[in-house]
Amino acid sequence: MHQGKYVFSQIMELVPWKRFQTCVNRYKGDYRIQGFKCSDYFKVMAFAQLTYRESLRDIVNCLRAVPEKCYHLGICNNLSRNNLSNATQHRDWRIFSDFAQVLIETAHELYQEDNNPVNLKAPVFALDSSTIDLCLSLFPWSPFRSTKAAVKLHTLLNLQGNIPDFILISDGKMHDVNILDYLNFIAGAYYVMDRGYLDFERLYSLNQSKAFFVTRAKRNTKLTRRYSRPVDKSTGVQCDQVVVLARQNSYESYPESLRRIRFYDPARDKQLVFLTNNMTLPAKTIADLYKSRWRVELFFKWIKQHLRIKTFYGISENAVKSQIWIGICVYLLAAILKKKLHLTQTLHQILQILSLTQFEKTPILSLFEQRNYKNVSMPICKPLTLFDL
Repeated sequence: MHQGKYVFSQIMELVPWKRFQTCVNRYKGDYRIQGFKCSDYFKVMAFAQLTYRESLRDIVNCLRAVPEKCYHLGICNNLSRNNLSNATQHRDWRIFSDFAQVLIETAHELYQEDNNPVNLKAPVFALDSSTIDLCLSLFPWSPFRSTKAAVKLHTLLNLQGNIPDFILISDGKMHDVNILDYLNFIAGAYYVMDRGYLDFERLYSLNQSKAFFVTRAKRNTKLTRRYSRPVDKSTGVQCDQVVVLARQNSYESYPESLRRIRFYDPARDKQLVFLTNNMTLPAKTIADLYKSRWRVELFFKWIKQHLRIKTFYGISENAVKSQIWIGICVYLLAAILKKKLHLTQTLHQILQILSLTQFEKTPILSLFEQRNYKNVSMPICKPLTLFDL
């Protein structure tokens, strides 16, 4: 039997603790804290995410049931619901936000050799947001509608490994298009977004950064065709045109030419109209770029289903944001683990296995090894007699 470290301890070894402490010191997270430091809080909340605990009391009861193991897990023994609740309220969420950026850098380095969905050499990003509904009476600090509260998770997903490149958590009232003001665009990169981000003034700033965008046109978008390009309709591309904006205020916001591509999607029996500032890629590649945007929607669906970010352990803004950011850190740690150990399983399968094996003393790699065992007939041994010796 392997007498090494627990699985949870092996996962925590992936955490660059020196850089985590740098984030803690930046916001004085351990100032006048004696026992339950930020690193202890992160470990407990990461454990809660990995094992899908339902409440603070559930977390405490689970860990108190195995007090002799908490020391080897790196979790302090003075854990109680009271100090865990206080930490949830007062450990600055910006510590975990900054640390998530550290893990994002590490994950990008590991996945930089992976191909994006359309095999372009340039980076491809998908931009979208997802709303997490809250109760207005419990979360009045994040109003959304007259009877509902919500937070929005704005995410720029790097499709080279499906690693988030930028995340912003806002209240429900923030419009999606405003996130473009927070981004630093990379020259030559492609940004794929839906028509909720169709703001020509902001898109022109993106164009001035020498980056490319692919989005959908709205029904009321007025365009004037300058000329058309030949297309192969067997690929689904119906037309490929160079256009300019017809309305005066829109043209003043974006005074340069755009490319309009109409594409027929047989799977949905629907015609889609794309707008882009890239004039060189084949029209079918533009359509494929927009199709790759579904990956950011799958990212939202995945983290909502497999991480604890839809129901919360606290009701303050700090508690909610801390829990979401720690959940994202757990997602990134799983992605780093998958790449470092060259695992073939999906992130969903990895987390499912890890959720049941946190208290096992098994090398992590052996948890994911798949072997085909065959029934081997063992020979029947005849008992030895005195004269056979």
